[in-house]
Amino acid sequence: MSTLQISLAVGGSLVLVGIVAHGAWSARRNLPKQATPKPAPDIEPAPGPENYFQLDDGDGLPERQEPSFDTDAGLAALTQLTTPERKPVLDILIDAIAPVTLASPIAGEAALAAMPGTRRVGSKPFAIEGLREDSREWEIPAAGYRYSAFQCGVQLANRTGALNAIEYSEFVMKTQAFADAIGGEVEFAEMQGEVARARELDQFAGAHDAQLSFKLRAVKTAWSPGYVQQCAAGQGFIPSATPGRMLLPASQAGHGPILGLSFDSQAAQAEDPEQTALYEVALSLDVPQVLRSEAPFARMCEVAIALAGSMDGVIIDDNAILVRPEAMEAIHADLEQLYDRMDARELSAGSALGRRLFS
Repeated sequence: MSTLQISLAVGGSLVLVGIVAHGAWSARRNLPKQATPKPAPDIEPAPGPENYFQLDDGDGLPERQEPSFDTDAGLAALTQLTTPERKPVLDILIDAIAPVTLASPIAGEAALAAMPGTRRVGSKPFAIEGLREDSREWEIPAAGYRYSAFQCGVQLANRTGALNAIEYSEFVMKTQAFADAIGGEVEFAEMQGEVARARELDQFAGAHDAQLSFKLRAVKTAWSPGYVQQCAAGQGFIPSATPGRMLLPASQAGHGPILGLSFDSQAAQAEDPEQTALYEVALSLDVPQVLRSEAPFARMCEVAIALAGSMDGVIIDDNAILVRPEAMEAIHADLEQLYDRMDARELSAGSALGRRLFS
């Protein structure tokens, strides 16, 4: 073999090796980012919205304390969550209520036996409360106690709309059947007035039902589901029962999550999810369901900025427009006015009545 042939063979080999190496490098570069064994750092949420909205100060955030379940407090919290509540739920602000009088007290077992099989009237929740003879407090009837009076109620409005005449008629029939079964006398409010109240409440709810969302979009490299979950866990999110969804828990027991984070559920259930590429995840806030004291929008902005920074992404709205800090400021100002109006109506965001109305 001549020197020229050898040189050509060596040169061809080098070119081939270069092509293979470039292909491997390109394939590796295009793989979605993977979760690493190293846990994401914990980040402390800002103590209040006034501290968050100084977005350009460059300061780091304090360390966030993760909840712990290795003490008796964890067992107490679990017991509280698994013990059914019997506290009253009906309120004249959002319910049509019909009182049921009795000639003499009856046992809780008799009341339970007389209750209808469903706790709904059309699309509205229906409830029955009893006035306990010993404590003189209203509660959901329970066995082992005696009750001297009852009241039945149906919710005037929720996210399905206002209580209508057909639903009110069904409420009357269910309540009358219960009263007859326990030997009680029931008094109903006039239908037209209650339906009018329902429409007014529904109009108020429709004007204050704020549900906000941001999207995080990958700038260069896509994300794997595990990478997204690891980064979100560093901000305090926990997995939910729904594939592709994580939740940021409330700081107070008995309240729903502050924020939701979601991505493609099919990617989360893929045979090899770590090879699945995600280019967007969504952050969501259901404003009426979260206490104002949680500063949920400030937390939402904080999380979005932190995740965008750590995941090499950008924050966009539903129209794929970049969300700037000044836009966040404007939304925050509008939300404060909304909170004030809800507080004035005694239907505060995150309160029991607020959560019922906006459900």
